[in-house]
Amino acid sequence: MGASLLDAVLAETLDPAYAQAAAARAARAADGSAPERRWRGRTLVALVMAIAGILVAVTYHQASASSKGRQQVRSALIGDIDRESGVSDGLAGQLQALRTTVNSTRDKLLAATTVGQTALDDLAAAEQGAAAVPVTGPGLLVTLANADPKAGSDPVGGSAAQDPRGQVEDGDLQLVVNALWAAGAEAVSINGERLGPTTAIRFAGEAVLVDFRPVTNPYQVSAIGGPAALSSRFLASPQVGSLAVISKSFGLRFELSQEDQLTLPAASTPELRSAAPETSAKSTPARHTTSGG
Repeated sequence: MGASLLDAVLAETLDPAYAQAAAARAARAADGSAPERRWRGRTLVALVMAIAGILVAVTYHQASASSKGRQQVRSALIGDIDRESGVSDGLAGQLQALRTTVNSTRDKLLAATTVGQTALDDLAAAEQGAAAVPVTGPGLLVTLANADPKAGSDPVGGSAAQDPRGQVEDGDLQLVVNALWAAGAEAVSINGERLGPTTAIRFAGEAVLVDFRPVTNPYQVSAIGGPAALSSRFLASPQVGSLAVISKSFGLRFELSQEDQLTLPAASTPELRSAAPETSAKSTPARHTTSGG
């Protein structure tokens, strides 16, 4: 009995289930079902790749359409700004014309008397200091401009947005203006906007405002004064030297030229008011109180 069991083990080295599975594979290979499965697998892969390609194309089309829509909205907003700026410029022109008429009438009345002429002279000096009158003379023209954009216009793979480090900021213009004042400039303007005692240069979003009016790239800073002395003192400023190094590093345009004649308009001087005590219907004595600090 032991010999017959050993003979059976040596004769059947595989489990009957494994033998059946092997026989089934051989039968399928014989009737050609394996190539059919391979063909079906290849068809499925091709179908998946086609669907993926369609999805990529749809995504790219949607991104392109979205980019065009943003560009249209931006163009419309720029058009609105230009239109409203034109209206504002027209009103500013009318205001300037009215001011000229009023000033002319005032000057004629004041010049009729000695006291009036003295007041007129004092007023002229005050207007010069407040940048309330236009000026003409030799000086410097400083130009600051953003670096040229290097990105592509592809809405998916690229963007036309500039590197912020390659854009002129309000601090750059403030540095140039302060250096010109320190160098002895008598009057300064940025893109035709005259700087007065209360003028501010600041950022608002992506726009630079001078006296609450937007100025655009390139920025031209005009300064009245002796060109030679003004230029040497301006370039000797360490802040200007640092700005020149930054401009060269990031591709900003920073240029300086001496001009024989520059014309700067009058600044838009604000209407200043002084405080006054409030008056009541009943006359009551004022009480002064002190508080400990």
